[in-house]
Amino acid sequence: MPKKYTPTTAAQDVEAAFRLLEGRWKLVILFHLFGGKVLRFSDLDRAIPNITQKMLGQQLRRMESDGIVVRKAYPEVPPKVEYSLTAWGQALCPALDAILKWADLRQQM
Repeated sequence: MPKKYTPTTAAQDVEAAFRLLEGRWKLVILFHLFGGKVLRFSDLDRAIPNITQKMLGQQLRRMESDGIVVRKAYPEVPPKVEYSLTAWGQALCPALDAILKWADLRQQM
């Protein structure tokens, strides 16, 4: 049964959702992982040249604790760590696509 919202509860829940995505790099990381991609830390580091390794690690850990990203570590030397989206994280794709389409409307008006 769908949740029923009031204007106040809708605004609160949207704000909470945006808090999960706030920060300069989370959306960039998400777009690199969409489509079921599995990337190593070094792949993400190369794909996002302006992010520091420290910030990339922090953002990935936060996204993992929020349930958006899955981290899989292999017991190898050197360490091999892969990142992918959870099903919940992948479910963001249509929502972000809708936001992109909405932003494009501004150019058309």
